[in-house]
Amino acid sequence: MSLNVIDLIKGQLGPALVSQAASQFGESESGISKAIGGLLPAIVGGLANNSDNPAVLDAITNASSNGILGNLMGNSSNNSWITSLLSLLFGDKQSGLVNSIATFAGVSNNTSSSLLNLVTGATVGSIGKYAADNNLDKSGISSLLSDQKGIVSSLLPAGLSLASLNIGDWAKGYKFDNDNDTIKTPVAEEPKIQVTRSTAPNGTFPERNNNDGGGSIWKWLLPLLLLIAVSYFIWKQCEKKETTTTTSVTDSGKVVTDTANAVSPADTMATTVTTTKVDENIDLNGVTLKGYKGGMEDQMITFLKSGGYKNAKDDAALKDTWYNFDHVNFKLGSASELEAGSEGQLQNLIAILKAFPETKVKIGGYTDKTGDEAKNQKLSADRANFIKSWLDKQGVGAQVAGADGYGSKFATVDAKASDAERAVDRKMAVRFTK
Repeated sequence: MSLNVIDLIKGQLGPALVSQAASQFGESESGISKAIGGLLPAIVGGLANNSDNPAVLDAITNASSNGILGNLMGNSSNNSWITSLLSLLFGDKQSGLVNSIATFAGVSNNTSSSLLNLVTGATVGSIGKYAADNNLDKSGISSLLSDQKGIVSSLLPAGLSLASLNIGDWAKGYKFDNDNDTIKTPVAEEPKIQVTRSTAPNGTFPERNNNDGGGSIWKWLLPLLLLIAVSYFIWKQCEKKETTTTTSVTDSGKVVTDTANAVSPADTMATTVTTTKVDENIDLNGVTLKGYKGGMEDQMITFLKSGGYKNAKDDAALKDTWYNFDHVNFKLGSASELEAGSEGQLQNLIAILKAFPETKVKIGGYTDKTGDEAKNQKLSADRANFIKSWLDKQGVGAQVAGADGYGSKFATVDAKASDAERAVDRKMAVRFTK
């Protein structure tokens, strides 16, 4: 499977940057997150379509040495090489892209334009760093970009299509479908049946021919059409319900987050816990933790205070309920580097364990369905063991009974889904054990 370069970039656009951007631009974090989510595929697609352009390759090659990733907020603003690169990728359609993203995300055009520069800097900087770290020459970079053509269109977030980006003829450059892929054609719109009506002394009725049989057809056709319409409506509602039962909630505006609201089991099917995340203080026996109403800390503390753990006779009574970390995320492909902000929630877990010293927990790691399963299994296990080791160094190792990686064993989202949709399966979790 070819590398998805968006996975290289998401580590640069984490909660801290989203929060900083929201504060600087005077926008909501959710709006900033939504805008970034729409810009990323468009920018990567533009680079992919110019994978053999010397100017693009030069920009990526030089990115590793210009320090763009050291200060994205500062270095991407009014940066001449970013401005030149965007002009090359989008031409006179750049304003159309800015306007479309602003409308889609509910942010101002100025914010959308600034984010376009910021995300472009993060994208080119990340690809440049990857190329430098892996000794890729311009030919290798070109090949890497070219590989994106078959996947970028599927990464556009729900509610945003290529056509809606207002990039006109430039869109023709998107060669998103691989040569061997089946190109999906739009379903033809069903012909509309138009019924003309006229008013008569006794009411309103469909117009008909003056022959004797002309009116009889409507006696069965109209009820049939009504029945078809009702059946279609019910079917769509069922389909919608089936495909949206589990949803990912971004709490801090992160573009792609390794959290989920469905709790996955380690040993059996687990309880599903859906939470509405509202930032608030969580009380831990008089000590205040920063968390979310219904979030991991809140649920764990509520369970412990209810006597649920104390009354559980053995591990079998506990193994079905996992609590997903909201903020504990690893950098792409790493099992030893946490993203900024992750340690805060681990400190919350430490506080809970110290407040309830009789409790023991187990750490679990999960991946989505993409990639090699053996590697997924190892990565998830290494990440779980890293968390266990980290907690041990903080003095609560005796309360961490184990750590396991489950790879994509419990993943629910299809591998062909967008990266944002698959984020629900990528997470770290914790459960109580005896």
